[in-house]
Amino acid sequence: MALVIPDVLEESCTTRQALERLAAKWRVLLIYALLAGPQRHAELRRRLPGITQKVLTETLRNMESDGLVERRVLKETAPQHVEYALTTLGKTLREPLSAICAWAAEHG
Repeated sequence: MALVIPDVLEESCTTRQALERLAAKWRVLLIYALLAGPQRHAELRRRLPGITQKVLTETLRNMESDGLVERRVLKETAPQHVEYALTTLGKTLREPLSAICAWAAEHG
């Protein structure tokens, strides 16, 4: 089977669209954090020094919209307890991200 190389310079290219979504500053780091399993907002904030509460919330919402993260309500009454986890789609990023880590370790 021949390797198909998409024309990522075209705006309509789905590979380009995926790369643009993943290239957002905190997304890949959040995916790495969530590969360890479901976590609450405060845990994610501790694990990602430098991210603001607002940016974390916005990024998680956008990742939820993209189908990468799911938000689970653990306790409905105030104060509400919520955790975030990778969806099946989000978990498919494990291997590509591992390959990037391996490449960085070898060439960094």
